[in-house]
Amino acid sequence: MTTKPEHFSYGERSPSPRPSPPGEGEVFERLGVVTVQRLLPARPLSIPSPGGEGQGEGEPTPYRIGTAKRARAAFTLVEVLAALAFMAIVIPVAVDGLRIANRAGQVGQRKAVAARIAERVLNEVVITGQFRSTTQSGTVQEGVQAYQWFMRSEPWPMDAMLLVTVQVNFPMQGREFDVRLSTLVDNSTQ
Repeated sequence: MTTKPEHFSYGERSPSPRPSPPGEGEVFERLGVVTVQRLLPARPLSIPSPGGEGQGEGEPTPYRIGTAKRARAAFTLVEVLAALAFMAIVIPVAVDGLRIANRAGQVGQRKAVAARIAERVLNEVVITGQFRSTTQSGTVQEGVQAYQWFMRSEPWPMDAMLLVTVQVNFPMQGREFDVRLSTLVDNSTQ
């Protein structure tokens, strides 16, 4: 069933069978104009067409009030499929990016711990004079992670010095990472 609007203006009141809600048109009455527009379900609504799709120019087109609202409120199948295809591409890329960022953060933290361990072992080896032996090794436990270190000393070709290197290894997600610190120690005075 279609509806037709009733439009009244310039002081006329609606001759509708049902009473107007309180306050309807009161603002315009104070200005000297009463405008009341009401849709009655018993009368067909005709909207003049612009002259296309088999309609003559200016011919009224039957139009249902509720249909237009329902058609605009839903997504089409093409829109839903396009959104699903977009999500199917974006979600795996985003998850992979988060995995890489997480791994990079963990590797960075463990490399900082490994560098601190290497510096501590290198200082201890130099201060105690243990650098004269060619190699040493050990394991340091930091939290739940074990860091294995190796110390190697070799002659420096330019002078009577020794190159002392400490390498700290640690596993991370199935790969082996390492941090190396080196220093030169004067071998002639000791």
